[in-house]
Amino acid sequence: MVNESVYNELMKKYRAHYGRDPEVIAYAPGRIEVLGNHTDYNEGFVFSAAINYGTFFAASKSASKACRLVAGDLMKEVAFDVTGIEASKTDTWQNYVKGTLAGLAGVKAVPCGFDGLFLGNIPLGSGLSSSAALEMCTGLALGKLYGITVDDVTLAKIGQKAEHMYAGCKCGLLDQISSLAGQAGRLVKTDFRTVAYETVEMGEAACFLMCNTHAKHALVDGAYNTRREACEQAAAHFAKELRHPVTALRDVSMAEWAIYKRGLSDTVANRAAHPIGEDERVLKGAELLAKGDLPGFGLLMFDSHESSRVLFENSCEELDAVVDAAKKIPGVLGARLSGGGFGGSVVVLVHPRDAETASIALANAYAAKFGKPCDVSVIKPAAGAHIVK
Repeated sequence: MVNESVYNELMKKYRAHYGRDPEVIAYAPGRIEVLGNHTDYNEGFVFSAAINYGTFFAASKSASKACRLVAGDLMKEVAFDVTGIEASKTDTWQNYVKGTLAGLAGVKAVPCGFDGLFLGNIPLGSGLSSSAALEMCTGLALGKLYGITVDDVTLAKIGQKAEHMYAGCKCGLLDQISSLAGQAGRLVKTDFRTVAYETVEMGEAACFLMCNTHAKHALVDGAYNTRREACEQAAAHFAKELRHPVTALRDVSMAEWAIYKRGLSDTVANRAAHPIGEDERVLKGAELLAKGDLPGFGLLMFDSHESSRVLFENSCEELDAVVDAAKKIPGVLGARLSGGGFGGSVVVLVHPRDAETASIALANAYAAKFGKPCDVSVIKPAAGAHIVK
């Protein structure tokens, strides 16, 4: 079993808190975003992967309408009624569960409350989407508990709505789809216009390093939402200027951006250029992977980070330092920030034989600049969310 030690700890804590075994347990992994940044809500393309870190959610039906929810790392309990679910301003971690439960209740009436506990090992604020993992394992567990069946895309959209309505972050579907669709040793390539996805073999000559800088990673402070608003403003501009239909930035090429950006502020034009370029990099990356050209794919990752740094301005000093160090380390093929940005983690593409030496070099380079090393872990593309018990 993946993350068996976390599962065993979950069972121990559930029994101690509730005095019985849970009726159902679900697991959902976090994700790395490998290529394609802020393209999901622009109806574009993304390469991502479910990872070997995740969250378990255990639950049993209660005898009333009351829901009891425990955050296993804090062993703190909150309670709310299954009817009239509202977002909470305190202990805001509960909002991801509340929003997911509300989404399921919109599909089929929920007859009673639950006794739940969740526990995971995804580093919080690391840009690996612990929130989507919590939403997806919540959705699977409570869906099973209440007999509510939905397909993956519907469950992903329920998680997305929980982020929008309960957590205040206007995210796309990338995190949820990646958590659900992952497969061991494969990347997930998603077209977010149709929400169609496929998995692509990475090959044995590649693995990833996750470099968690612990830099501030808070998307609900408005930075994420202002970037999204700029993209929507740019899409509306190009819809008026171009001769073909434009419903999102996915419909605009870099050549068209260069010719027709006049009328946009420099800031909005730059914000738009980032996801437009990212879409082209993802499609090029798919061609390179099909040829087994990992060095070429890695160069696209470096290009992606530079676009984040200069055009979208969703990087930070700590992330830039990791990527700059990675460029100088033998065996490193590519590196870029992973996720929304503004802090969190860098994902690094290396050959497995170079993983250990590259990890040490990255940690030391970071420590030389900031006084303490970043956390470096080997990431393996892993199986997606599923029912465990």
